[in-house]
Amino acid sequence: MTDHAAKFRGDLKDFHEMTDKFYKKEINVAQYKGFSGKFGSYAQRGGNANMLRLRMTGGEINKDKLNFIAESIEKYDISLTHITTCETLQLHNLSPEQVFELIEGAFKHDIITIGGGGDFPRNVMCPPLSGVQQDEYFDVMPYAKKAADYLMGFIDTVKLPRKLKVCFSNSKENITHATFRDLGFAAKENGLFDVYSAGGLGRSPRMGALVASDVKPSQILYYIKAMVETFTAYGNYENRGRARTRFMQETLGTEGYIEAYQEKLSKTFAEENLELNIEIPEITKQGDGKTVENKRAIPQKQPGLYAVSYHPLGGSPQPEFFRKLYDTILPMEDVLVRLSPDEGMYIINLTSSEAEKVLAITADGANNTFESSVACIGASICQVGARDSQSLLHACVERVRKENFPDGTLPKIHISGCPSSCSAHQIAPLGFRGGVKQTPEGPKPAFAVFEQGCETEGEEAFGEDLGVMLESEIPEFLAELGTEIAAHHQTYEQFTAEHHNKFIEIVQKYIA
Repeated sequence: MTDHAAKFRGDLKDFHEMTDKFYKKEINVAQYKGFSGKFGSYAQRGGNANMLRLRMTGGEINKDKLNFIAESIEKYDISLTHITTCETLQLHNLSPEQVFELIEGAFKHDIITIGGGGDFPRNVMCPPLSGVQQDEYFDVMPYAKKAADYLMGFIDTVKLPRKLKVCFSNSKENITHATFRDLGFAAKENGLFDVYSAGGLGRSPRMGALVASDVKPSQILYYIKAMVETFTAYGNYENRGRARTRFMQETLGTEGYIEAYQEKLSKTFAEENLELNIEIPEITKQGDGKTVENKRAIPQKQPGLYAVSYHPLGGSPQPEFFRKLYDTILPMEDVLVRLSPDEGMYIINLTSSEAEKVLAITADGANNTFESSVACIGASICQVGARDSQSLLHACVERVRKENFPDGTLPKIHISGCPSSCSAHQIAPLGFRGGVKQTPEGPKPAFAVFEQGCETEGEEAFGEDLGVMLESEIPEFLAELGTEIAAHHQTYEQFTAEHHNKFIEIVQKYIA
């Protein structure tokens, strides 16, 4: 990525000038957003501070990057950090000067913020346990890294209609949503990829179109180039509301889109030489002969090694946590941090004794499935957000904790502050989308309720919209629902499958 840093450093002068104009009120929020997103930064709600998005390919953070994050938090007294569902790390409540210095500092540690927002290729996603997961088809992280490096070359050379999200999956879990992203490489048991294109969540969600099967991993760049060519040829440059790749399935028809993509693919194979030769890294670290008994310590496919999961509430770790984590793993061989699409993280390649130390410093995280729920940063910070997702999640967790339900009674919920689906509420077993509800007393803050979404490959489904629930009543709704499920001695999944009418009956009480 170093070459990319050199290329983009010269652009920062323009970013400085536009940021100065924004804070002097010489340009408005929309004008600034249209420019600043390229640099991974947006103004927060109110226009008095900025956020900065640090791109982390596949969510991976090595010790050098982790130290930079910890030092930056201390140097600039950063008060809020947030892990996104695209495996990036956001730093919030920044002054313009802090943003400028952070972008420059990040370059020195191989962290590129360019393209973190705006109409550009975004952070390439990969399952956080790729390479260590026991039941994975194969390690897709090396291919995600090559894809990310290749995509950076399109910034400033190709004008896209909108952002382009590329991801890889390593199993049927499909936690990166490879089958319904702009471009997704879904690993198969035979060591090859199926390629899906023109899918996405948000307004008018669509599953991806299967544009190629049994693709050799060494040839992924041909499929990425074909995606860029197809998007620029058939994407909508006139209407931003219909400019994402999924709308090409509407304008061309799904079969027409597949044909258009394959035409560009054939041209790319004929004209380009994009073959990859990748050596898959091997983890040779040995365990210490002991075992760990903790549900957050996940045995890796490397005997004797563990990955520890950590999910800070709402995906927002305490800023000082990054220093604590760095100091803890510094002496540990081959240990890496991987951010996950559910706003958590994994610390991988740990011996049992190392895992115990990491478990100790991450004990403040989610204690059960429900507490690992996902919420976007919300309207208190986001310029386009309608509702404060983080505030609602905290209220729900506080209420549910009083009931002491068994783990699994309530599912991992996903809360989005607006229809953009930044929390992926549309594929959650139970999801909420911010909005307004009309009442006799006037409009009040509310959330639409979605159920039975699913991301698993082969079982993908967008959730059904059940109606709108007042924000103030959602914590009590969850408490009542959990009480009913616990009385049946079932999990949420079992209860909704066997007693769906009762589930709907409870929902109806709150959306009537």
